Parts: sequence; structure tokens; C-alpha cells
Amino acid sequence: MDRKSIEIVVAHYNEDLRWMAGVAEDCIVYSKGTDTGSVPLPHIVLPNIGREGHTYLHHITTRYDELADITIFAQGSIGDHINLNIVQMKNAASKMSTDSIMTFPPRDLELFDAWEGIEWERYPCWRKWSSMVTKRMPLTPAEYFARFIGGGRVPVSIGFQPGAIFAVPRQIIHSRPLGLYKELMQTMFLGDMAHFNPETGHYMERFWLAMWKPDEYICWSREDVSKTDRNREGQLTKGRWRVVPAVHRDHVGSIPEAGAKEAINQQDKRPQASFVGVIRARLN
Repeated sequence: MDRKSIEIVVAHYNEDLRWMAGVAEDCIVYSKGTDTGSVPLPHIVLPNIGREGHTYLHHITTRYDELADITIFAQGSIGDHINLNIVQMKNAASKMSTDSIMTFPPRDLELFDAWEGIEWERYPCWRKWSSMVTKRMPLTPAEYFARFIGGGRVPVSIGFQPGAIFAVPRQIIHSRPLGLYKELMQTMFLGDMAHFNPETGHYMERFWLAMWKPDEYICWSREDVSKTDRNREGQLTKGRWRVVPAVHRDHVGSIPEAGAKEAINQQDKRPQASFVGVIRARLN
């Protein structure tokens, strides 16, 4: 079997990059930090906009015809997301099939269905973003998804990997045209959205898997929910993704984060068809 070429793309700010020791020759570091002169590896300086989503799209749009067989996309620090080291991640990616996506950590994916927008303060694990998101996006997640991924449609739910750390084969990236990636870059991270922490960055984190493997990571209806628990990568299958605990609206701001789980209620899972017509009207 031919040996796959593997490239590791790192979206760096000011993080310590010593975790990359041993794989430096396979890395492309895109640095947006305040002291890029101290980065201990060869790197490309980018403006500090768009979070990791901008970095990933920059790599894809500038090297679309030169992508490695497998690209591992990672943030500048992986220790708070993954128990594997980068050598183990690379070894795992070298064994993956070219028609699947390997997520890191290899844990259960999370469900996203907040198509009208995330109420950040309702989620204990995301609450910090409520004050940190400083550039709100002009459209709803549903409108972005329908325009770029859903062909005018909005699904019931999609699965995503928190942290957006994953290995993706070139043929899967190439399953979407270069023009789409350029349009995503322009609409979500440039122009009015050229900000160091735009809300669009958080939604792009949730869209990657659905964009690349819609058959696995998009649940269009209740009937779409998989009858099996896990796929061949060991992830929860379509529609069975983990629901992020949310605090009831009546309790927002009145319950300490440590005790928030006592007030959790499941997210409403009703199909989102009610505003598909509105989306189409806005996009036409």
C-alpha cells in the first residue's frame, strides 16, 4: 500500500508549540500571535482574524491543488482537547481510509440544532463565550448553512467535533469546489467580519463535518436518525450525537455554573422547517 503524505496545519496564536516536537517537518504553522518572532518553528504570519476557521480556510484556498493526501487541522494547543500526542495522531491518521474523517479526540460528537443562534449563557460549558464573542454575525446559523451547505435547506441537526481538530483526506476536501471555500472565507471572516473573535468562527467550527460528509453528519429529519449506535470510526452515528446540557431560560443568570446541571432540560428537537422559507426569501 502506498504511503500517504500527511501534513499538519496548526492555527497558532501565542501557544507553546513544544508539543509539535518530532513532527516539525510535516507541519505548516500559521501564526496570528503578538510575538511571532519567538515562534520556534518555520511559520507563516496571518492577521489575527477569524479564529481557527479563517486559518483552515486560508490553507485550503491557497493550497487547494497542493494538499497532502491527509491534512490534520489543529489549534495551537491540543492538550485541553486531546489525550493523544501529535505523533500518535499522525500515526492514527496514516491508517485512516480516504473516504472518512478522523476526529480528535476520538470521542462522541456533539449535536448542533440551534439554528436561530446559540444562547451562549444557557450552556455552562460555553458560557465564557457569552462575553468573549465580540463581533456578532448578521445572519442566523440557519441562513449560513442553507446558503453554503444545505442547498437552501436546514436540517434537524448536525454533528460536530468541539475544538475543530480532525484529519481530512484530500479527496474529501476536493469534494467541495475551491469557489465555495473562497466564498466562505469572504462571507464569514473578511469584510465586516474581519475580527479576532467573530461569532461566525464558532459556527464554522460546527459546520466542517456536515459540509464534508453530509451523509454521516447531517440529520435532515427524524427518520434520518441512524439505527446503529456507532460508525466505523467509533463515533456516535447520525442523529445520536451528544446533546450539550442547557440551563432553562428561567434560570439563566441565577444559578452558579457548578450547580447548573441541576437545572438542565433537554434542548427542543422540533424540526426547523418553519423558517426555511424565510431563509430562501432572504437569499433570493
